Amino acid sequence: MDAEARLAAAQSQIKDGAFAAALETLAPLLAEEPPRRDALYMQAVALRYAARPREALTALQALKAASPDYGRAWQEEGHVYLATGRTDTALEAYRYATHCNPTLIASWERQIELLRQSGDVSGAQAAARQLAHVKSLPPAVLAASNHLHEGRLLKAEELARAFLKRHPRHVEAMRVLAEVGARLNIIEDAAFLLESALAFEPGNAAARLDYIQILRKQQRYEEAMTQARILHESDPTNPVFQSNLAIEAMHNNRFEEAFALFDEVLEKRPGDPATLTSRGHALKTFGQQDEAVESYRAAIRTMSQYGDAWFGLANLKTYRFTDDEVATMDAQEKAEGLPHQARVQLNFALGKALDDRQDYDRSFAHYERGNALKRAASRYDADQMSAEFQAQRDVCTPDLFARHEESGHPAPDPIFIVGLPRSGSTLLEQILASHSQVDGTLELPNILSLAHRLRRRKRVTEVSQYPQILHDLSPNQLQTFGEKYIEDTRIHRQGAPFFIDKMPNNFRHIGLIKLILPNAKIIDARREPMACCFSGFKQLFAEGQEFTYGLTEIGRYYHDYVELMRHWHGVLPGAICHVQYEDVVADTDAQVRRILDYLGLPFEDACVAFHKTERAVRTASSEQVRQPINTKGLAAWKPFEPWLDPLKDALGSALENYRL
Repeated sequence: MDAEARLAAAQSQIKDGAFAAALETLAPLLAEEPPRRDALYMQAVALRYAARPREALTALQALKAASPDYGRAWQEEGHVYLATGRTDTALEAYRYATHCNPTLIASWERQIELLRQSGDVSGAQAAARQLAHVKSLPPAVLAASNHLHEGRLLKAEELARAFLKRHPRHVEAMRVLAEVGARLNIIEDAAFLLESALAFEPGNAAARLDYIQILRKQQRYEEAMTQARILHESDPTNPVFQSNLAIEAMHNNRFEEAFALFDEVLEKRPGDPATLTSRGHALKTFGQQDEAVESYRAAIRTMSQYGDAWFGLANLKTYRFTDDEVATMDAQEKAEGLPHQARVQLNFALGKALDDRQDYDRSFAHYERGNALKRAASRYDADQMSAEFQAQRDVCTPDLFARHEESGHPAPDPIFIVGLPRSGSTLLEQILASHSQVDGTLELPNILSLAHRLRRRKRVTEVSQYPQILHDLSPNQLQTFGEKYIEDTRIHRQGAPFFIDKMPNNFRHIGLIKLILPNAKIIDARREPMACCFSGFKQLFAEGQEFTYGLTEIGRYYHDYVELMRHWHGVLPGAICHVQYEDVVADTDAQVRRILDYLGLPFEDACVAFHKTERAVRTASSEQVRQPINTKGLAAWKPFEPWLDPLKDALGSALENYRL
């Protein structure tokens, strides 16, 4: 009997009440490594129906470990807790189930019942509205949404596209297809779909909230704020709309407006942990660390399992947890029913707390667990990434650049800082942004977006045409792309003649950059591999950088990065300035002068006194670049060396041969 037949047989046996027989049918599938998700789910269902709740919860723990955001796992956990009388825990499980998959009708129905029983009338009414919305969806759209939230993106895309051919103005189908695009990082298509959806239904708040999220991903912050303001003006007392406008105000450096809006929300929802944490993030970005700490702590006082606030404290880098705080985090991380992302955040926070206490064995265990949890929910494929790097080396030849020597837009404005995260790129940005002729901006997504557009895939199943298409682009196209980059990034500038684009992953697209912007400057920010990779492994990133969530994965990525940068230096001699972090730490003045010489800029004392420069910094290094340079981070990986053999093996030749 093949796997599909076994699953079908087990499902039939469960329906007939033959639970023991179903478990026996599933046994071979559960013995596979890793076990199949559907088999784990059916096992839990069979055990619950067989009145074996403890074993059902054990099966669900295995299922959630393999598929952390699988809504049906959380729904089934809710059923088990409800059957055993643990109504509060059941309610939280049902809530998280609908957070993961809003199409789960049974979870909405149970929430309504439990909220009514607890006397939370407004909560029950809100859940009822969500249930009514789900039930109103056409079956095809509901099915597409379910596939989307269960990770079957190709099936979701197929159903949504087929439905939209028959109903081209159906906003909910457009939202599903846009979310497929967003998850696959085809952001421009997602933005177009949501723009169209709002043209058809301007009053659709859910579509506008989706659009704000997409604009935020594109770092089109001013446009995102315009959309948030439309929502806010439609209902100025709505706390969701107020919070969104506050976040967009923060991204637009309008901190006073952001703080005022956060305070308005907190007047309606005193102690709301999400608002307090967002407020803490804003205070951190603005450089008000003490106030940020208090905001995070206030969120934790309200909800001690709120992982985002715990990680907010850890991510300040300079904060030291108390004994009581470590004990509380440890207890919460072990708690049943904790949402996946909160467990991830608590593990990274505990790793940092124990690292500071020099309890390296326990610290590494938490870092490793946090990374494993992130990796379980990731779509990252190291082999595919290596193939993409090799494609750049194969396609971007000296002949390609010779043929387009006079092509592209001649603007000298951009200074690209590329490399791996945690390589010292934020330090270099802060140094250069302290110069009177250079604007610091953000990790701008424009080059990555252009590369995605050049893939020219109308469906996610189609083969990418990038980077091969670089050989087919005309001089006019290259100039147009360069002009568009300069125009689209103008919004992030403050009037200086030069500006920084610090998107680290742009190193994968240096060929594209030099074709469209031949006079752009490129700085390769590099750090010793063990220090760089382990620092990345310890960091929980807001989004992306999925290669960091495993020692083998990040080691391979660093090795491939070094090889690709050697290629770029070979085919574009003299075009890239290699800056080694350790050299900057050892002799800051000399390295600053060398970088400024490469850029053709005069030396300014402010570049060496960079820590005194007041500006918003949004990366993980925000607090560190507000301090003078020190050597503390150079050997931070050394105490963890007993556990780092997989990293050394993956680095291969790059372990020693990482400089130019």
